Amino acid sequence: MIVTSALIVWKGLTCVTGNESPVVVVLSGSMEPGFKRGDILFLQMNKDPIRVGEIVVFNVDGRDIPIVHRVIKVHERHNTGEIQILTKGDNNGEDDRVLYAHGQLWLEQHHIMGRAVGFLPYVGWVTIIMTEKPIFKYLVIGALGLLIITSKE
Repeated sequence: MIVTSALIVWKGLTCVTGNESPVVVVLSGSMEPGFKRGDILFLQMNKDPIRVGEIVVFNVDGRDIPIVHRVIKVHERHNTGEIQILTKGDNNGEDDRVLYAHGQLWLEQHHIMGRAVGFLPYVGWVTIIMTEKPIFKYLVIGALGLLIITSKE
């Protein structure tokens, strides 16, 4: 029942936000003081153009983990209408070109997963702890299994 409810909520958020991944956890301190490690961000994707100052979540070719950073430059190609985006973490000294794929200087629209539209502070620590310390994940799964076995109908 818990798993089914979680899936329903996830699918509902996916439909409302227009985003396949409507929630992400901040995994580093690169956006401090605005967002801290463990904050959960809610994402939305729409057709509005991306603007300087917005916080976006993007994937880089060759990396599995998305990155949360602020847009610092937007370059529009007038002949094609395509946009190119440069990002930077608020707590970083330089732009993100060192994080992009080899030889890549700009992000394109297909790299952007969504825009941050809200957050819950510290709630994502559960995910971080379960990822960094797998023993906690196994303890939670074991406790849930024990609860199911011992519960009465």
